[in-house]
Amino acid sequence: MQVRIKWAGDKMFIGEAGSGHAVIMDGAPEHGGRNMGVRPMEMLLLGLGGCTSFDVTMILEKARQKVHDCIAEITAERAETDPKVFTRIHVHFKISGKNLDPKHVARAIDLSAEKYCSASIMLAKCAEITHDFEVIEDRDD
Repeated sequence: MQVRIKWAGDKMFIGEAGSGHAVIMDGAPEHGGRNMGVRPMEMLLLGLGGCTSFDVTMILEKARQKVHDCIAEITAERAETDPKVFTRIHVHFKISGKNLDPKHVARAIDLSAEKYCSASIMLAKCAEITHDFEVIEDRDD
């Protein structure tokens, strides 16, 4: 895996992934940024959310669960002094579908956190990561 980060002036950088996609990262205005993109530490949480959501939906599909939506809402706390690493991360899943079995949802989240999600397992080396979920039954409209 390879990425390239290019300075775009002030506190803004363009991140280019080996897959050909790009993202803008920028600092907060109080730190000289122009608020034109996500902060690098937000990018870490976005990566965690994408990684675990991918796992959870794939595991549920393999379990023949009819998933229609998956939202991962992540909150995090950071150390007060430098380096301001994440100390606590909480992932709240909202899984929507038809006749979803909460036991399958819980198992999928556990498997992602403990076995498959590289981002989660890596971040867990410095932060306490917790998870919970709610199952939302799709209505027949």
